[in-house]
Order: sequence, then structure tokens, then C-alpha cells
Amino acid sequence: MKCNLCPRGCNVDRTKEKGRCGVPDEILLARASVHLWEEPPVSGTKGSGTIFFSGCNLGCIYCQNFEISHKAKGKEITADRLKEIFNELESKGVHNINLVNPTHYAHKIRNVLLEAKPGIPVVYNSSGYERVSTLKSLEGLVDIYLPDLKYISSDRSEKYSDAADYFDFATKALTEMKRQCPENIFDGNGIMHRGMIVRHLILPQNTNQSIKILEWIKDNLGTDTIISLMSQYTPCGEADKYKELRRKITPREYEKVVSAAEEMGFTTIFTQDYASASENFIPDFDFSGV
Repeated sequence: MKCNLCPRGCNVDRTKEKGRCGVPDEILLARASVHLWEEPPVSGTKGSGTIFFSGCNLGCIYCQNFEISHKAKGKEITADRLKEIFNELESKGVHNINLVNPTHYAHKIRNVLLEAKPGIPVVYNSSGYERVSTLKSLEGLVDIYLPDLKYISSDRSEKYSDAADYFDFATKALTEMKRQCPENIFDGNGIMHRGMIVRHLILPQNTNQSIKILEWIKDNLGTDTIISLMSQYTPCGEADKYKELRRKITPREYEKVVSAAEEMGFTTIFTQDYASASENFIPDFDFSGV
């Protein structure tokens, strides 16, 4: 199959060569475990069953998961093994199955979900850099979309992720996600069963960009859209290429963006403690659960 799952449009046969995502057609995983540090409606009290896929179709230079996103550290597994991992995590009582960075394996994931969809919600946790056609192929199989909306400026997205077209693709993708999951549905304990949460990682010296992103969400998805404003940026990967990325964000920068979201009238805003900006929160990609 010539791969055009994502906006990169490599059009390569990944059974013979790697795509821009850095991985072949075989599924590579770095970790599968119970995770307690997602947004409260996702992690809840029992955790989210997170599955970290290796490789990445976006490849931000500052990625905190650099060793798996850029270096493609991972263990090859079969589709049958992925089904087993779903079952193993579900048996641990997690609230959901959380597919982290799944875009470049969407075709494989679709087939597994068609055969063996878990009895708990499936979370599609991605960079937002998606093709609408790929998302449409997953309709009815994904219960919760957890996308990023990283950039509005093509200059920034090209500089930091070599993707000048990021905003164009990501905004179309988020609109499609909203179409598929228009209503946020929770159980009696506040655990999300269906819906969408939009994440935005605030970068140093980029608060005006962040505010413009919030304005787009307000105008196009509505203030009832759940947003998660992340303060966790910490210099990783190749962030030292750019002076502005060599430091964490300041409390003033974070508060500026949070205040803007409040003033825009968003009804649900998740925030982070500054302590989250630490390499201590980066998972150990030791193939646990794989």
C-alpha cells in the first residue's frame, strides 16, 4: 500500500521503505501502561490505558518523547498482539484505551478495532496533523478525540515542525472530529465516554499565537469546546536550535493565555501546575506492557 495516511503524503510503500514518520508498515510500540496524568475526565481515578506508538508524522523539534517520535525506538508487534494489549489494559480496570500518536498506523488500528473494539471508550490522542479522509475511516470506532492544536502561524509550524501547512490541515481535522463527536458525554463520576478535548501546548515567546488559536476555537468550534492549556513545555530533543525554546514558559506567559481563555467564555478549561514542566513526567519507554 502506498501510504498517504497523513498530510505529508509520502506515497511510499512502507512494506519496503520507511515513510516520513520514520517507521515501516509493521506496528512499533514503545510502551503500554496505566497512565494517571491525562486530563481528569480521561485519567479519572483508575487511569487511562495508554499505548505509545513509535514514529511520528509531525516531528516537533522540541518533542519530549523524542526517542520514540524521532528515533523510532519501538518493539514490533502484530495486530493480534495489539488486540491482546487492549484486553490486558481493559482487565486492569482503566477508563479507556488511549492511542497515543496513532496517525501513521490508523489503517492498522482501524482493522483491529473493526475486529475487536474494546468495551471501554477508545481515545485518539494525536498532534492534530491529520487528513480528514483518514479520520472518516475511523468514524464510529473512536469515542474520544484528544487532539493538539499547536500552531496558527505557518512560519512557526514550519520552523518548529517542518509543516507550513499544519494549521490548514489541523483545523479541518478538528472540525471533522467535532462532527463525529459533537456532544461531550460523561458518566456519573465525571469520566468522559464520548466527545473531544482540544489541547494546546504553550511555547515560550508564543503567547500571542496561543491567544489567536483560542480565538479560532471559539469562533469555529464554540466556547463549549473543552480545552486543555498545557504549561508542561520543557526543552527536549533539538529545542536548543532556537534561543526562544531553550527555556520553560514563565508563570506570566501561562497566566496571560489562561486569562484570555476565561475572558473568551470557554466553559471548561483544564490547566496544569508549573511542576509539570519537568522531564520527570516523561514516561520510561522500556517496552513495558508491549
